[in-house]
Amino acid sequence: MKKVAAICLTTVLSAALLGGCGQEGSGEKVTAKIIEMDLTSEEYAFGVDKSQPELLEQVNEFIAKVKEDGTLDEICEKYFGDGTPSPVKSAELDPSKDQLVVATNAAFEPFEYLPGEDYYGIDMELAALLAEELGQELVIQNMDFDAVCLSVGQQKCDIAMAGLTISEDRREYVNFSDPYYSASQRLIVRSDDETFKDCKDVASIESILNGMDKNTKIGVQAGTTGQSYLEGNPDLDFAGFSVTCVPYKNGSLAVQDLLNGNLNYVIIDSAPATCITDSINKIQ
Repeated sequence: MKKVAAICLTTVLSAALLGGCGQEGSGEKVTAKIIEMDLTSEEYAFGVDKSQPELLEQVNEFIAKVKEDGTLDEICEKYFGDGTPSPVKSAELDPSKDQLVVATNAAFEPFEYLPGEDYYGIDMELAALLAEELGQELVIQNMDFDAVCLSVGQQKCDIAMAGLTISEDRREYVNFSDPYYSASQRLIVRSDDETFKDCKDVASIESILNGMDKNTKIGVQAGTTGQSYLEGNPDLDFAGFSVTCVPYKNGSLAVQDLLNGNLNYVIIDSAPATCITDSINKIQ
C-alpha cells in the first residue's frame, strides 16, 4: 500500500485540520491501529443501470477478460505493491456525445480518490479501460456515497463504480455485475486501547461489541457496509449492535475524530482502513 498511502496524505491532512492531534497524558503521540481480523466477508461489484441490460453483459465480459488476462492483478499491484498508480481524467458531461457516465465517491482509497485534478484508484483505472473497451468517452461524477446507486437508478449515470458491496437493498436501484474483488470490514482503535488485545477470532470481538451500549460511539463512512454491520441488516445477515453509529462523509474524518477522542472505534473496509491509518499515523 506504499504508493496509495503517500497520495492519501492529501485527504488525511484536510481531515487533520478539523481537529488537533490526539495525545496521551504523558505527551506521547496516540496513533491508530487496525485489529487484524475480518469482521465480514463481502464481494465488490459494479452497479449497472437496469434499463441497459446490454451494458450489464458488456461489463461482465469486461470483468471476465481483465481477470483472465491479468489486467486486474496488474492494477491492484499498483496500489498494494510497488507499481505506480495511473491518473484517470474525466471528460465534461455532454449528452450529445457517446459517453460512459460513472457514479463514484472519490473518498475511498485505494478504489477511488481525488488528490488533485485527476482521479486515481482501482475502480477508476477499470472505468477508464471499460470506457475504452466500449469506445466511449469517460465521464466521472463524484458524489456522496449514499447517492451513488440512487443516481444510477434515476438514470443520471450509467454505472456505479465505488467499492460497492453486493447487497439486496442496492438491487432496488441497480443490477449488479459479476463480482471483481473480495473485501471485509476491519475495526480501528487508538494505539492506547487494549480492549480487543486478547481476541483470537471474530466471535470474541463481537462478544465485546455486544456488551457495549449507546455510550460507545463507532464511526463509519455513511451508507457503507460498516454502517449496515453496526446498525443491523437482515439482507447481509448482520444482527447489529446496541452502540451509537456515527456516519462520516469519508473514513479519514472518522479516524481523525477517533484520535481526537470523539469516537471509541471506527469500522471501515480493510483496504481503505490500511491506507487511512498509515497516512494519518505519519502526521500524528
